[in-house]
Amino acid sequence: MTVNRQWLLARRPTDKAVRGDFEYRESEIPDASNLAPGHVLIRNQLFLHAPTMRNWMDPASNSFYPTVGLGTPMLATSAGVIVKSNNPRFAEGQRVTAITAWEDYTILNADVWPVRPVADELSLVEAQGPVGMNALTAYMGVTQVGRPKAGDLAVVSGAAGSTGSVAGQILKILGCRTIGIAGSQDKCDRLVSELGFDVAINYKTQDVEKTLREIAPEGVNFFFDNVGGDMLQAVVENIAKFATIVLCGQIAGYNDGVPVPGPRNMMRLIYGSVRAEGFLLGDFEEQIPEGTRQILEWIRSGKMVHREDIRSGFDSLPDTFSDLFTGNNDGTLMVVTDEAARTRP
Repeated sequence: MTVNRQWLLARRPTDKAVRGDFEYRESEIPDASNLAPGHVLIRNQLFLHAPTMRNWMDPASNSFYPTVGLGTPMLATSAGVIVKSNNPRFAEGQRVTAITAWEDYTILNADVWPVRPVADELSLVEAQGPVGMNALTAYMGVTQVGRPKAGDLAVVSGAAGSTGSVAGQILKILGCRTIGIAGSQDKCDRLVSELGFDVAINYKTQDVEKTLREIAPEGVNFFFDNVGGDMLQAVVENIAKFATIVLCGQIAGYNDGVPVPGPRNMMRLIYGSVRAEGFLLGDFEEQIPEGTRQILEWIRSGKMVHREDIRSGFDSLPDTFSDLFTGNNDGTLMVVTDEAARTRP
């Protein structure tokens, strides 16, 4: 490849991101002949679509997440191969996952940005799917942040999504009773038949607050929340004393450009001695190798299943990202831009 294809953020979306919010550009491959210390040149071969990327398109605010500058390549989680390195931790030819951008080639400081080696036993698709960012986020949220007890009644919102589906299966493995919330009957059926949830609630046809009160009269002990907004409120109305709420995402408001309101009756959390805690995967960098090993062990033993939705082609990046918010994806959504990403070395 002699050019560096890029998708730039051309304007800030006011609703769901669409193709017109981005601009295609071809530029020269970055000059890596004099890399600064710690820096690497990565050739991106696969991109993972995650809902939180929509936050990165918003104007800068007092939130902790990054903001993509207009006219610059769209920030993204990726996997690829190191072409040039001036970092003793990474060798040329080494395969890695990283946060780069929608472009073929990226130079970054691997001592500042998260760059993680990919084991030889995995393809890049596997590294960003079954043990990728979404799966590891679920693992850390459940095991390191939430720390549920066997027998807890656990609810997962966005349960059919890439992160929620893994969180629910881990909770089940740990001995919890699990309720998944999703937005179609097909997804709810799959939660029970394929992923092992005890009960599924279709929030489009059922009143979540009322249904939880009926099936969980003693209250919810553990809530893994990917949605926020009204979904969080419905569970708070049914929360048990000494419960735990793991705040993983707020997808209900990602397309609105404004923060989603929190629970209206905070006194219920106070008097219920309820713990609510947010987190990022990067908070648990040292635990990632163990989390990767454990997830792979569960998958290989048949205790966990993982579904990937793999698309192809650099040109498709903006359109496929939109599918995250229309329900047109079926599993962890990735775009392969180099077929080498599908194979193991």
